[in-house]
Amino acid sequence: MVDRCEVLALIPARGGSKSIPGKNIRLFAGHPLLAYSVAAARQATRVTRVIVSTDDEQIAAVARDYGAETPFLRPGELARDETPDLPVFEHALAWLSGEEGFRPDVVVQLRPTSPVRPPDCVDQAVSTLLAHPRADSVRGIVPAGQNPYKMWRMAHDGQMHPLLEGEFDEAYNMPRQLLPATYWQTGHIDAIRTRTILDKRSMSGATILPLLLDPRYSVDIDNPRDWERAEWLVLHGGLEVVTPGHRRRALPEQVGLLVLDFDGVMTDNRVWVDGQGRESVAAHRGDGWGLARLREAGVEVIVLSTETDPVVAARCGKLGLPVLQGLADKGAALQDLLRDREMEPGRVVYLGNDVNDLPCFPLVGCAVVVADAHPAATAQADLVLGRAGGQGAVRELCDLLVERGSKREAHG
Repeated sequence: MVDRCEVLALIPARGGSKSIPGKNIRLFAGHPLLAYSVAAARQATRVTRVIVSTDDEQIAAVARDYGAETPFLRPGELARDETPDLPVFEHALAWLSGEEGFRPDVVVQLRPTSPVRPPDCVDQAVSTLLAHPRADSVRGIVPAGQNPYKMWRMAHDGQMHPLLEGEFDEAYNMPRQLLPATYWQTGHIDAIRTRTILDKRSMSGATILPLLLDPRYSVDIDNPRDWERAEWLVLHGGLEVVTPGHRRRALPEQVGLLVLDFDGVMTDNRVWVDGQGRESVAAHRGDGWGLARLREAGVEVIVLSTETDPVVAARCGKLGLPVLQGLADKGAALQDLLRDREMEPGRVVYLGNDVNDLPCFPLVGCAVVVADAHPAATAQADLVLGRAGGQGAVRELCDLLVERGSKREAHG
């Protein structure tokens, strides 16, 4: 019976965001924000159908591109700033029942504004709900950062009153260790029985079970600062998260070869041209020291570039790096290089920044891009550096690889 259970993932994504214009389809770590919730639903084994409820045709198109259904558009009166969740879900369920005769057993809500989810988040919530027949819903929570027993309300006369009263005598003066643990609800996941929504007209019901999440995943994007923090978590936080597209690979334990692009990686992508057509570029001095340390650690380095200008060979010559330039097909060149050197692809790291680097990504053990890489490259990369091209990105990666090697030797 459980195996035949219909589980609908319903993702509410209205247009007209004021805090961050176009929020739901704005690129977040290389993909539209909405795509992370769609991916969480589609990758869950318990979910049988994924629908995005939106009033916006552009959002609907993006949702379909990432594999969600958009069988209806939400009415405008259900897409206002103050619209609560319940009528949005009632509308979706009524439409599906009336137009298709479809009524799921469980509805999962995945808010796009909480995109940083552990891979098993959805399945855990649904499994918990199905394992407890009397439960109305399961809600994602994290330990509260501040205890509400030490919070206050301000009266009209300016006097303070405890937010929570009655259970303890002056709880606000008690050590926090003696107070009950409290939890904060997140937007990651709500799993709700359909009858709770339709019959009890509630998004939670009275019997609510917890799905306790690691607080490191706690993200609710409401303003640009929230956005920056959440994007950093996905790209640099070291968390295992649900992402659209391929699953990001870790840096190899043992690296034998680092392959570098030139323009936009070893330079900041700008070029100066004098009256005779001679080109100059801007590079970062720290890159040279990082590359020297990496080679001392036994890692080979080579540069692959489509650029034909002599400035490429000049810069690489100063750094003592072998270079192949004027390449029409970097992917084919990399395949030949790995074959000639009999190098195991899993021990190779590639650092690029643009779409012409994409053919190289699946050929190596880990594909890395600089912080200001093209969105298409960022979307397919395994690791995004904190520094931009020509601004110390090569040094950053070299230091990271040297430190990993040192730690491995220390534990070896």
